[in-house]
Amino acid sequence: MKEQTLSEKIFSLKSGKDVFAGEYTIANIDCAMIHDVTGPLAVDGFYKIFEESNRLHGKNSKSLVFDKDKVILLFDHQVPADSIKAAENHIYLRKFAKEQNLTYFYDIYEGICHQVLPEKGHVLPGSLVLGADSHTCAYGALGSFATGVGSTDMANILATGKLWFKVPETVLFNANGKFSGNVCSKDLILSIIGKVGADGCTYKAAEFKGSAVSDMDISQRMTVSNMAIEMGAKTGIIEPDKKTYDYVSKRNEKFANENTFDDLKFLKSDESANFSEVHDINVNDLNPKVACPDRVDFICDAEDVKNVSVDQIFIGSCTNGRFEDFEMFLNEVGDEPFAKNVRVIAVPASRTEYMKLLKAGYIEKLIEKGAIVESACCGPCMGASFGRLGKKEVGLSTSNRNFKGRQGSPDASVYLCSPKTAGASAVTGEITAPEK
Repeated sequence: MKEQTLSEKIFSLKSGKDVFAGEYTIANIDCAMIHDVTGPLAVDGFYKIFEESNRLHGKNSKSLVFDKDKVILLFDHQVPADSIKAAENHIYLRKFAKEQNLTYFYDIYEGICHQVLPEKGHVLPGSLVLGADSHTCAYGALGSFATGVGSTDMANILATGKLWFKVPETVLFNANGKFSGNVCSKDLILSIIGKVGADGCTYKAAEFKGSAVSDMDISQRMTVSNMAIEMGAKTGIIEPDKKTYDYVSKRNEKFANENTFDDLKFLKSDESANFSEVHDINVNDLNPKVACPDRVDFICDAEDVKNVSVDQIFIGSCTNGRFEDFEMFLNEVGDEPFAKNVRVIAVPASRTEYMKLLKAGYIEKLIEKGAIVESACCGPCMGASFGRLGKKEVGLSTSNRNFKGRQGSPDASVYLCSPKTAGASAVTGEITAPEK
């Protein structure tokens, strides 16, 4: 049999036949996710599918999702509701969840979809997960082929549990070596995006492997996979290993009972699989990186960004809103106070992560230093709810996008960085590379 990439293997499993890059296939979906911003359009489309089908066939079939256990609905982007329209969307989707008897509906309290789904055990190695959000690719950190789709495609998924795909080619990123003490996985993915460009992996699967990736914990892997979309990739996938198995087993009892780690060992790209490109990366000499306005692929070494005073620092988002990220941030801050010119907004990615931070005393430390700590949500990342930047202001963010107007005024400037760089900059009041 012809050897396959990890992504080709997953599509073969979900299509019921062997498929390869460039081929078209209809695949079964293991998990479908919608949230409070994309959900209403997807649900509207879902109802229209049944209305049209009933009209054409003279029937009166009830509109039911393909599997109430596989459709996940969360509120995370505009929570609590920041406008009357947002409140109306929440009401509409709550009614939908009740009508469909959805098993997994997470209201405004649980957190960001891309953190909640993995931590609640919905994402499994070898699964095909689709979400109506571009950063769904984050789930690839657990060995899943996960990608974002538009609301029209999601409407079809809600109704049928299937979708057509063109099986993507795979670009392999081999990252080897050891990170220095001031560098983390955010610096790696920013470096990669800067190297290949914002369209360097368009409609391709980005696969990450190598000793540097193996050494990462799941949190850091999620950061890497999360930003694959910023170079156009359909997903950012990492082959599952023992860390993956342990992470998922703790969160999904059925998976743990039905699988051993040996059962996952086939979920990797074959040695002679066909990659469209292979990039070898030595992380030993990697420096802290910053994405400069207004492009995610405009990457500089943090130490080369001189005399840029910062008005606001945002630590959080689905990219870097986990316990480990806040720990890196606070370790860099140490006993120093925040600079007087900087306001710091801290938003954990989920209620679970918030509670971890609370129990560790980190929430108290943040508040004592003057940070505004918000409940788990997307917050400033999408320029909604709170934390918008004003005209000519400069924001430094651990999130994933710095497009013009993304976090407030189109005349503001947003830089992206790691939690370590954010911590150093919070102390100095200007963009500053962290100490080794």
